[in-house]
Amino acid sequence: MKAAVVVTPGRIAIEKVPDPTPGPRDVVVEVAGCGICGTDLHIMDGEFAPAYPIVPGHEFAGRVVEVGGAVTELSVGDLVAVDPSLHCGECYQCKRARGNLCENWNAIGVTRPGGAAEFALAPVANCFRLPDGVNVADAALIEPLSCAVRGFDVLPRRLADHYLIYGAGTMGLMMMELAKRAGAASVSIVDINPARLETARLLGCTAAVTSADELTAPRGWDVVVDCTGVEAAITDGLGRVGKGGTFLQFGVASYGARAVIEPYKIYNQEITITGSMAVLHSFDRAGELWAGGLLDAGVFVSHRYPLDDYAKAMTQFREGVGRKIQIEP
Repeated sequence: MKAAVVVTPGRIAIEKVPDPTPGPRDVVVEVAGCGICGTDLHIMDGEFAPAYPIVPGHEFAGRVVEVGGAVTELSVGDLVAVDPSLHCGECYQCKRARGNLCENWNAIGVTRPGGAAEFALAPVANCFRLPDGVNVADAALIEPLSCAVRGFDVLPRRLADHYLIYGAGTMGLMMMELAKRAGAASVSIVDINPARLETARLLGCTAAVTSADELTAPRGWDVVVDCTGVEAAITDGLGRVGKGGTFLQFGVASYGARAVIEPYKIYNQEITITGSMAVLHSFDRAGELWAGGLLDAGVFVSHRYPLDDYAKAMTQFREGVGRKIQIEP
C-alpha cells in the first residue's frame, strides 16, 4: 500500500509499505479521512515518536476491509472512527484508570503506523461504529473532539461560567462548542489570526479578539483554556483567571516552553491549574456528540488533500492557514 512516512525528523516521503495484517482482535481500515494536528508537527520536528521511520496520522476514520479471527463486533463494510490510544492495562497508571498516562503508552500514528496511508491497523476495541449515511471522512474529527471531551472532564463544568479560550484553531473551536453545550454564560476567543477569529464568530462565540486586553472582565474568567501551547498565550491566560477559577493547559507546548505563574495568587485566590492529555474514556462519547451534529464539518474542515500531497498539507498546517486539514487517501 501507499503511505506517508516521516523517514527522519523533517523529511516526509510517500512510500510503498507492507499492507497491514490483522491479529485475532484487530481490524484493517481503509482510510477515508485522516486529520493533521499539532502532534504531527511535533513528530516531524523529532519529538514524541520514539523511533523513525513512522507513518503518522492518529485522527482517522474509514471502512473495515478485513477482520481478525476473533472479531465479532464488526464486519467487513462497517464504517468506523478509530481511537489511536494503546494502553497496556497493567501498569500503575492503567490500574488507576489513567490509561492516557500509561507508563507503556503507545498510539497509532505516533509509535505505531497510522492513518496517513491507504490502510491502517486498529484493535477492534478502539473502533467506534459510525451510523449509516454519514460522510465517513468527516468522522476523523471524532478523535480531536474526544481530546476536547477529555479536557472538559477535568473542568468544573458549572452552569453560567465565563470562558476565555486562547486559540481559534480546531481545538479552540471544539472547546468553544463544548462550553456552549455545557451552559456557559459567555465564551470569548483570543487569536492573532483574523480568519480564525471570523470562524469563531460564525460559530457563535461571545467575543473574538486579538488580545484579551480588548475584553472587559473585572473579576477575570471562571475558566481559561489554552489551546495554543504558546508561552506568551499561556502566561497571559494564567493572569486572566478569576478567584476560584480554573486554568486548563490543553495546547501542546514544546518540551522547552516555560510560563510565569504567581504562587501567592494561586494560593490566595484558590486558583486551579490543570492539564488534560489526549483521550481517556471519551472517544465513544465524542462519537455520539459528532453523530448528533455537534460539529459542522463544513466549517471545521477547510482543506482536503490527496495522500500524495501530505508534505504540502503539513507545510500549510505549520503556516496556520485554514482550520482542520484532512488527507483523504
